[in-house]
Amino acid sequence: MEAWRCVRRGYGRCVVGRGRYPMLPHHQKSLGRDWTTPWENLQRCCWNRHISSCMRWPGHYSRAPYPYFSSRHFSLNWRPPCLFESRTPFQYWNWRPDNLSQTSLIHLSSYIMNSEGDEPSSKRRKHQGTIQRHWEYICNHNKDKTKILGDKNVDPKCEDSDNKFDFSVMSYNILSQDLLEDNSHLYRHCRRPVLHWSFRFPNILKEIKHFDADVLCLQEVQEDHYGAEIRPSLESLGYHCEYKMRTGRKPDGCAICFKHSKFSLLSVNPVEFYRRDVPLLDRDNVGLVLLLQPRVPRAACPVVCVANTHLLYNPRRGDIKLTQLAMLLAEISSVAHQKDGSFCPIIMCGDFNSVPGSPLYSFIKEGKLNYEGLAIGKVSGQEQSSRGQRILSIPIWPPNLGISQNCVYEVQQLPKVEKTDSDLTQTELDKTEVLVTAEKLSSNLQHHFSLSSVYSHYFPDTGIPEVTTCHSRSAITVDYIFYSAEKEDVARQPGAEVALVGGLKLLARLSLLTEQDLWTVNGLPNENNSSDHLPLLAKFRLEL
Repeated sequence: MEAWRCVRRGYGRCVVGRGRYPMLPHHQKSLGRDWTTPWENLQRCCWNRHISSCMRWPGHYSRAPYPYFSSRHFSLNWRPPCLFESRTPFQYWNWRPDNLSQTSLIHLSSYIMNSEGDEPSSKRRKHQGTIQRHWEYICNHNKDKTKILGDKNVDPKCEDSDNKFDFSVMSYNILSQDLLEDNSHLYRHCRRPVLHWSFRFPNILKEIKHFDADVLCLQEVQEDHYGAEIRPSLESLGYHCEYKMRTGRKPDGCAICFKHSKFSLLSVNPVEFYRRDVPLLDRDNVGLVLLLQPRVPRAACPVVCVANTHLLYNPRRGDIKLTQLAMLLAEISSVAHQKDGSFCPIIMCGDFNSVPGSPLYSFIKEGKLNYEGLAIGKVSGQEQSSRGQRILSIPIWPPNLGISQNCVYEVQQLPKVEKTDSDLTQTELDKTEVLVTAEKLSSNLQHHFSLSSVYSHYFPDTGIPEVTTCHSRSAITVDYIFYSAEKEDVARQPGAEVALVGGLKLLARLSLLTEQDLWTVNGLPNENNSSDHLPLLAKFRLEL
């Protein structure tokens, strides 16, 4: 392994294994973490230096930070070559790899990838193709009942009827152009032309047209692009658009768009997570909650609450993430609350910047979270180590936020007092103080919704994780569509079918991909997919 450490640091080892010397000249070492050097230059720099053993790929070890050469680069009859110009004749001097010419480039990468299978850790540009996604119909429990992307036919069991209302929802982080340019280090693997907005927007609009969802929940919608291009284009497709820009100087926000032919608008409820009077809430993220009325002939029809958000990214600020989520849930509770005390069907979409199985994700699905002793960086699951991190305070947010630990707005009411303070005994005063302290110091969060995730987050046959975003730094799931559903008694294993009972029935979902799938088309964005996130798409049925 010392040889690999030397290669990573830009040094070679001599044949006898002692001593180190620069393997690459200074101007090539200074290229940064990813080095690209012509083949002939590397030969000249490595006279009589033993690096031929580096030309291998060790099976399924996907985190190796050294050069990658697979067997497809060479003929089946090749022998270990000398990768340098020796001052003395060498018996293999006529050796040439089949697919590696004198002008080929060698990519020395020190970047660590969490790849699956036998893929290289370096972000070398792959051939450009199209990723294949298919519909997974769930309404008949038939795993084989899937349709390839582009098939306009609908499973007959998923059709509308007099007492059913079917509709589709898309959640899509379309990647703000300003954020792309401010974080260009995430897109070093991309060809420059595919990153221009003039190239990206037609692709994004093409995807939206193709999937033809009834409701769109879009994140990272840049304000100037929304006014000039996005909103006019979507309105021409029959959508009504509502938009909430981030506070402060942030140029993007969240949008919810729905088809006039399917819904009418009852209320628009923007949520700002920045609060001047709460020091904890100093970030400019926002949410948007709409109450929609399905357009059906029946006089009495349930309404649907649709929420969209983009929570804070910072992996080390789980306290802010949980508070932002609580604020969104409080607004949803206020909007979706019915006269009989129940809640109308709820769909909550967005980029939650949290991974499956994290405390924040589990809180959404299970409706409860005891955060006592929880490290602040562990909330979203993005941080692998909690070393040096502080523990979440109890309570997380101050009382003046006006949101209870049940994630609802607190109603300020004067308590009914039968005795004055002077009438209370000292014992009663002590009991009151203890009760108030215990209530204020509760570390249990709750919400009253029964929410399930459209996606399982793992492929059932292999257990490989699904991913919703993929760029130079990571490939993980952070985007979700949650919906109202009754909980099942039996705990489900990763990759199991999604629950089909509840206020909304999940009919179908557009399949997701693995990290390995995405790197076969050079990750995201690419020539055909113009965001660093994949669109999520689901079809639901509402019982009338």
